[in-house]
Amino acid sequence: METDKSYLESVKKLFLYYKTIGEKAIEQLEPEQLFVAVNDDTNSIAVIVKHLSGNMLSRWTDFLTSDGEKEWRNRDGEFEQSFMTKEEVIASWDKGWKCFLDTLDALKSEQLSQIIYIRNEGHTVMEAINRQLAHYPYHIGQIVFYAKMLKQTEWTSLSIPKNKSNDYNADKFSKEKSTKHFTDDELGKLKRK
Repeated sequence: METDKSYLESVKKLFLYYKTIGEKAIEQLEPEQLFVAVNDDTNSIAVIVKHLSGNMLSRWTDFLTSDGEKEWRNRDGEFEQSFMTKEEVIASWDKGWKCFLDTLDALKSEQLSQIIYIRNEGHTVMEAINRQLAHYPYHIGQIVFYAKMLKQTEWTSLSIPKNKSNDYNADKFSKEKSTKHFTDDELGKLKRK
């Protein structure tokens, strides 16, 4: 169905957008800032990345044929600081996102109503995608917030800069009306790089 195809295209753009936001936040930090945890109940950005990657690998490996909570996953271990370098953090980030996005790209619209399992609980494929569409941006928001707190020099805004809403809106309203996804401009910048 056309609606199902539109849904898949839209969620792919949303996930890529949030991936980009997370990467732009991480890029602004010094390597040692990725490992800062302000107390025992706070996760460093490196640990958040490790958890996101662990979740992605577990949920999206053999997505349609095995439970999303894999026997080999060590979720508790995801919350232990084990990375030592920024390169390890980025490698984990990239590995998780690759697994997830490759699986998402391979999905067909007719599979959206298929039942998959996460911890033995049935979800349609669409529900499983939506579950992660809430989960991943939640953690990326943590990364962004934490990065802004840790940044010791000027922060480069990841969306509309503070006190620049009127300029942003003036630019948008100066253009012809069009139908496009709100992430198209940001994702278009990636393609131009």
